[in-house]
Amino acid sequence: MSPILLGTHTFIWLLEGNTNLPVTLREVIDNADQVFVSIVSLWEIAIKVNIGKITLEKNFNDLEASLNNTRLILLPISIIATVHLSNLPIHSNHKDPFDRMLIAQAIDRNLLIASRDLKFDLYAVQRIWE
Repeated sequence: MSPILLGTHTFIWLLEGNTNLPVTLREVIDNADQVFVSIVSLWEIAIKVNIGKITLEKNFNDLEASLNNTRLILLPISIIATVHLSNLPIHSNHKDPFDRMLIAQAIDRNLLIASRDLKFDLYAVQRIWE
């Protein structure tokens, strides 16, 4: 199976064991050769926790330790990903900078994106959910 990049909410739900994550997707993630979480997702989570938009079950300060206890691979932002980002089409109903960088990273590394967000389907990436 192709390597997978977790969308931000997918990453949170996976770490927290949230039932919003479909069992079938959890099995796909568990059986994937490589599963990535982007530094972009950590950045997004930090901002949203700070402004009170989301609350995590665990303290954000413990996220590194939680990540180290998984087989998830932290994906940095590459220069090539920023080139892909600069070439992404602009859709009037989707300008989220975090999502757009995840899409660029998925294009750069030929990754599937695990996300329930249908807006990913506007781009040249393969989204998986169920």
